[in-house]
Amino acid sequence: MAIIHIVLFGWKSTATPEQVDNACKRMLALGQKCLHPTTNKPYVISLVGGKNNSPEGHAGASTHGFVVEFEKEDDREYYLNKDPEHLAFVKSVREIVEDIRVVDFEPGKF
Repeated sequence: MAIIHIVLFGWKSTATPEQVDNACKRMLALGQKCLHPTTNKPYVISLVGGKNNSPEGHAGASTHGFVVEFEKEDDREYYLNKDPEHLAFVKSVREIVEDIRVVDFEPGKF
């Protein structure tokens, strides 16, 4: 069963538009840069994201959101804890991220 990983970012007031744009582009690039340690091929099924444009007003501090889909839990665990591309990305955005929210789920499991 697929694993859906949702990440919402809120940026520090000191983050420039260029820094935010660069971080978002690098986040999206993880879909192709994150390679499986055995096959050396991308293991992220899909990765989409962008700037919030909801008219509902419930985003809180989040201005950008991303949805990452993994085939299985092992892939998500590798991504979160061992993938050098993902870990480098996380380290690189720490100085500009004010708020981050993450929700993971398996579709249809309640």
